[in-house]
Amino acid sequence: MDWIFKPWPWYITGPLIASVMGLLLYFGRTFGMSSNLRTFCAIGGAGKYVSFFNIRWRDYLWSLTVVLGSVIGGYIAVTFLSDQSISTINPKTISELNALGFSNIGYTLLPDEFYGMEAITSVKGLLILIIGGLLVGFGTRYAGGCTSGHAITGLSSLQRPSLIAVIGFFLGGLITVNFILPYIV
Repeated sequence: MDWIFKPWPWYITGPLIASVMGLLLYFGRTFGMSSNLRTFCAIGGAGKYVSFFNIRWRDYLWSLTVVLGSVIGGYIAVTFLSDQSISTINPKTISELNALGFSNIGYTLLPDEFYGMEAITSVKGLLILIIGGLLVGFGTRYAGGCTSGHAITGLSSLQRPSLIAVIGFFLGGLITVNFILPYIV
């Protein structure tokens, strides 16, 4: 079982992702997480108030298995398939993150400085999470999908809007990390 604890090489994961995408395209389905939020809202009755959510949500129930699989798979991975090893991170990256005030780099998946109880109960931390969540939510709908939908489904089916969206995601990430993050940490 040692092989499951290590990152899988591209020549294994690439064909696995390609196989899943081939099956989805064959059956006329797409992959993405943000579209499931629309389905959840439609199930909750939001279509009575906003026409965007007025869809036949039963037609999208199959995609909720993606969300369920992500939650169950994440739990299984962390609980049973994790060897608690430290992530290998470039020393220069560690020193830059230390300079920004981050500690325990590589020891946790999410930095406590943003996601720890102290951070999310402070006004600053709560504002960062709320504003960031609103921006991500707006951007996802404005771009017509999320990173997984555009980067996996859109690019694999050669959609130009997805290429533009993915370039935008990367540029937004670079701008945030280099110009915004130093001011909010």
